Amino acid sequence: MATNTLTETTEGRRVRVGVLSLHNSKETKAILNAVEALGHRPEWLRAENTVIRMDDDEVTLTPPVDVIVNRLLLSNTEQPSEELGLARTLDGIVPMLNAPDATARAGHKTAAAVALVDAGLPVPKTTFALSSDQLTRLREEFGTEAVYKTAIGTHGGGAWKVRTSDPLTARVGKRRAFLQELVGRDGEVPRDLRVYVVAGEVLGAMERVAVEGDWRTNVARGGHVADVSDSTPDAVLEIARRAATTLGLDCAGVDLIEGDDGWYVLEVNPTAGFKGFYRATGTSPAPHIARQAIELAGGTVDPDRVERLASTLDDSVPACKPAPQPVSSDEVVTIGYTEQVVVSGTTGTKTVVAKSDSGAASTSIDLQLAADIGAGPIHTVSRVRSGSSKQTSTRPVVDLVVGIGGEQYTVPANIQDRTHMTHPLLLGRDILKHYRLDVSRRVEDHAEVTDEE
Repeated sequence: MATNTLTETTEGRRVRVGVLSLHNSKETKAILNAVEALGHRPEWLRAENTVIRMDDDEVTLTPPVDVIVNRLLLSNTEQPSEELGLARTLDGIVPMLNAPDATARAGHKTAAAVALVDAGLPVPKTTFALSSDQLTRLREEFGTEAVYKTAIGTHGGGAWKVRTSDPLTARVGKRRAFLQELVGRDGEVPRDLRVYVVAGEVLGAMERVAVEGDWRTNVARGGHVADVSDSTPDAVLEIARRAATTLGLDCAGVDLIEGDDGWYVLEVNPTAGFKGFYRATGTSPAPHIARQAIELAGGTVDPDRVERLASTLDDSVPACKPAPQPVSSDEVVTIGYTEQVVVSGTTGTKTVVAKSDSGAASTSIDLQLAADIGAGPIHTVSRVRSGSSKQTSTRPVVDLVVGIGGEQYTVPANIQDRTHMTHPLLLGRDILKHYRLDVSRRVEDHAEVTDEE
């Protein structure tokens, strides 16, 4: 028997709303603050405070809550199955907004596409092949340019624009990849639509326009936003609402794009961000999500107060954030001044010895190595100042999958000619921030290798 509450949820009693989020985000903080502002009790479920006990016929959760808002970022973790298992465990104890299985399906782009097509909703032409040879052979069906994506990804990472001649791999790093039609209107700057849906209702819509030199519109990549809530056709808003409902999501950001022959659903994001949407529309989804959770647990809220709270975005640190625990040195992987690294692109993977440079903000990869693994295509250009020189140079930037010690990270890496340097890969702070750096430790470039016995 699961014990799911220590509070009564009758009118006048405060509902305990847990937000399951192991990371620090504006969205998590905003939802927790909205719960409190609506007169109920927020609890931030994190590693520091969450305990599940199973004893005989009873299951208890600490801290005790009546309902959980699921904000786990399955698309941005190295072990999505572990976090999915955590969400399923908690879902067996208390009701959960954005149930684990719905979140997992929405977060896997091809699984979501199958469900949307089955419901009669339009998605771009998509091909998902399990072998590299098949994927490359089928590439020619998509015209001169196509979109090549990892099935799980976020913030525009794991998405490339590829040409007919580009060979492809069925996996990028540890994640499977697929092909999709490049949809857009001829002669227009790349743009798409984000519609926020909560409890089956559309809160608003924003247009996202790509920055110069990029084709991806994500706000995290600098995309420009504008409020189009009143000008978006009702039929398009209905497609977004149906997409969220089809995937079983209580709240979601639905991304759509207009082609020459109509609108298509690109993705349905179960943990879509608020920042760009609020900047464009002046509406925060946080109070609406808080209301949905409170009412699911049997509590009541003042609808007018929800609307008033939605006009601001309170993402200050909530009082309920648990105190951090000291991190054991054993929990942080140590890497050296030079380290063996696995790098992956769209066509291959190589193991190389990289140099760590805490003075560099970004990772850099040698031109030839980038070509060998198919690191590309180029999605922007960066301006870099070398050493003490006052002159700057421009370098093309590509997404690169870097693996060290069993962990993988996708980062935008500068391409440069490093043939005059000892190491073909330089690890910047975008990678080093995940590790402890020991500059006295070095990996030999030509360590002896023995045959397998």
